[in-house]
Amino acid sequence: MHNRTDDRSLGDLFAELSRETTTLVRQEIKLASTEMTQKATRAGKDVGFLVAGGAVVYAGVLAILAAIIIGLGQAGLPWWLAALIVGVVVAAIGYVLIRRGLDNLKHEDMAPRQTIDTIKGDIDAIKGA
Repeated sequence: MHNRTDDRSLGDLFAELSRETTTLVRQEIKLASTEMTQKATRAGKDVGFLVAGGAVVYAGVLAILAAIIIGLGQAGLPWWLAALIVGVVVAAIGYVLIRRGLDNLKHEDMAPRQTIDTIKGDIDAIKGA
C-alpha cells in the first residue's frame, strides 16, 4: 500500500484496486487448486486401499471357498447347496467391505474449506473498508 493516498487520482486508485483484485483472485485460485489436489490425493489413497484390499481378500477367499465347498460336499450336502451357502456368505461379507469403503469416502470433505474461509474473510475485509 502507498502512504500518499491523498496525492493519487481516482483513476490511480481504481487502477490499484484492479491490480490488487486481480492478484487476490489469482492467489485464491492457486489456494483452491492446492487444497483440491491435497483432498484428491487423500481420496485416491482411500480408493487404492479399497482396490488392494479387495484383490487380496479375493485371492484368499477363493482358496478358502473351494475348501469350504469341498468340506460341505463331503459332509453330505449336495454340491450345489454347498456352493450356494458359501456364495451367499461371501457375497454378504463383500457387501460389508464395499459399504465400509464407500462410507469412508462419503466422510471425506472435498470442498476447499480453507479457500472458502479465506474468500469469506476477503469479502468481510472489503465490506469493512
